Amino acid sequence: MDFSNEIITVVRDCEAILIPSGDPIKLLEGTRVRITQALGGDYTLFVNGNLAKISGKDADAIGMKQDKVEKPAVKFKPGDSVEEESVWEQLRTVYDPEIPVNIVELGLVYDLEITRQDDGYFINIKMTLTAPGCGMGPVIAQDAEYKIRSIPGVNDVLVEIVWEPLWNRDMMTDEAKLQLGMM
Repeated sequence: MDFSNEIITVVRDCEAILIPSGDPIKLLEGTRVRITQALGGDYTLFVNGNLAKISGKDADAIGMKQDKVEKPAVKFKPGDSVEEESVWEQLRTVYDPEIPVNIVELGLVYDLEITRQDDGYFINIKMTLTAPGCGMGPVIAQDAEYKIRSIPGVNDVLVEIVWEPLWNRDMMTDEAKLQLGMM
């Protein structure tokens, strides 16, 4: 969907994250913005010469459908398990707000460990960023954690940012390279 030319007026105050610093800001009602990216339920906006990210839960502030990630009504029962593929599916909905490719295809996820506990599962993710100085790291990690927590049976999540090995473009899938015009 091409939003690049449509100017949107923010209809209510909402929280946002300044890109690439990761600093929290508030978009005030009446602010004029343009959507540059709408992926994974979140929106990247061009506002006053800067980029900012808003969560899907605040999509109504820019006239879009509000995104709600909730645990499904499915009850988790003893003996049920959390499948690794369901965690990967959630990770594929997490995007760097500056790059239109999910963190899995970018090769940012280095390790995924699922540990059974008495009352559910603990998920430990080790991931990196495309650049060590990226201020969006905590925001991307928090987004991943939030989405993994929506899986029935997941009680706790830890997303760790690691720097070894250093990320390079060879870690991307061929599909990601193609999408970004690197092939």
